Amino acid sequence: MNDLEEQLKKLFPNHEVSNEPEAIEETPHELFVQKEPMICKYEKRKGKPTTIISGYEGEDEDFKILAKEIKSKLAVGGTFKDGEIIIQGDYRDKIMKLLQDKGFKTKRVGG
Repeated sequence: MNDLEEQLKKLFPNHEVSNEPEAIEETPHELFVQKEPMICKYEKRKGKPTTIISGYEGEDEDFKILAKEIKSKLAVGGTFKDGEIIIQGDYRDKIMKLLQDKGFKTKRVGG
């Protein structure tokens, strides 16, 4: 470690070493809130009820973060696939409420 410090002193003789930690500003990740409503529909797949959320226009990474948040808040299983969030069970009302609290518009489809 001392060799590196010596080399740096040779390269930058006027530099003063600061022992203060660098201030790193952490900005919370903002989800893209769109004007078009997100579609929240109910389907039965292989005889089991599923809730499907689609119609998000932002980045896929944001949609994955949203999927993870929904799954953890409802304590259910699900996946993100082909631009859709697929949640196990019929949770349309709860999911629509969560999305509306975040500022999204939602549209209920089917039933």
